[in-house]
Amino acid sequence: MKLRRLVIHSPVRARSFRRFSPKACCSLAILCAVMGIIACHKRPADPPPLPYLAFVAIQQSRSVVVVDLAQYKVVASLSVAPDPVQVVVRPNSRQVCAISSTGILSVIAFPELRVIKTIRAGHSARDLQFAPDGSRAYLLDPDAGQIVFLDAESGRESARVHADSKLSHLALTPDGKTLVAVNDESQRLYFVNVATQKILDSLVVGKNPGPIGILPDSSKVFVANTGEKVVTAIDVATRKILSHLELSSHPSSLIVKPDGGEVFVLSAPESTLTILDAFHDNVEQTLTTGREPVAAVLERDASNLYIASAADGSIIALDAPNRIVLASTHVGISPHALALTPDERFLVVADNGSSSLEVLRTDRTALVTTIPVGSQPVDIVIPDWLRK
Repeated sequence: MKLRRLVIHSPVRARSFRRFSPKACCSLAILCAVMGIIACHKRPADPPPLPYLAFVAIQQSRSVVVVDLAQYKVVASLSVAPDPVQVVVRPNSRQVCAISSTGILSVIAFPELRVIKTIRAGHSARDLQFAPDGSRAYLLDPDAGQIVFLDAESGRESARVHADSKLSHLALTPDGKTLVAVNDESQRLYFVNVATQKILDSLVVGKNPGPIGILPDSSKVFVANTGEKVVTAIDVATRKILSHLELSSHPSSLIVKPDGGEVFVLSAPESTLTILDAFHDNVEQTLTTGREPVAAVLERDASNLYIASAADGSIIALDAPNRIVLASTHVGISPHALALTPDERFLVVADNGSSSLEVLRTDRTALVTTIPVGSQPVDIVIPDWLRK
């Protein structure tokens, strides 16, 4: 236990301290020691640190592997439905959901680390979204062209909304009121009212629309038109196109800054990062990245952006406000997904090519260790023990 320094304030002047008798000085010393011991015993003990657990979807082995990030080892391998492609933490719960492309959700309880429920959502499934309070869930059944509404507690289906065949992407506005679905073949975007479970509107955006980014205030949605060098900005309330932002490369994924001021656009084909001014719909800057950037994650204060490059096995740490590359670290063969620990001290990388999990320290972007997890890890999530 670390002893705290005890300071005694006395009205007696320093020079008069010499007038105390030896017996008085001894008594005072004993009193100070006793008070120090009492003060230390009254200090509340620090809570024991709880290890963060990384839940990793292992596509080929039909499992979710759980890695203890304190001990750097696999502590569980849970059998789930074939072809797991996504893992998501359900808000206000101790549950992680693994989504299989075959249309089955496997609900995992933690810290028990066991599958407690399976839910059949359709012939296919992707892009699971939870309401902010965790009470409801929404996902795509792409083969049926439907959006599935679920009661998250019971797992029962409450509704299906048919939008179009071969839906490819789904997102929920942060206020939980509107679902946005994409069909890349028909080039349409669909807006669905969550409360009424009805389609509000649809509109044509661009060639092969794909990933979606929505501002934190739910005011605007950005769509990456992967078949052309364009990102489309749309007003959510009016469902009107605000602008088509022309880029120098084909957009492949979007990351929205936590304050909504900027959107970071990755281009895997051209290996670039384009930064958009989300308030004024302007292209601010285009930077080169590692080869084929496929995933990125921002720190909560948006100070650092970490980018995974699938073709060269590198992780780039970018000072986002100043547009400066802080480090480029080689981690494996083909990094596929990224997650920060809730305290943001570590960056965890699911490496599809090396069938492993790499752990890096964020203060130096230095590789700490590599943990074998199984063939084709494709997604990763790290729940926060301190929050449900």
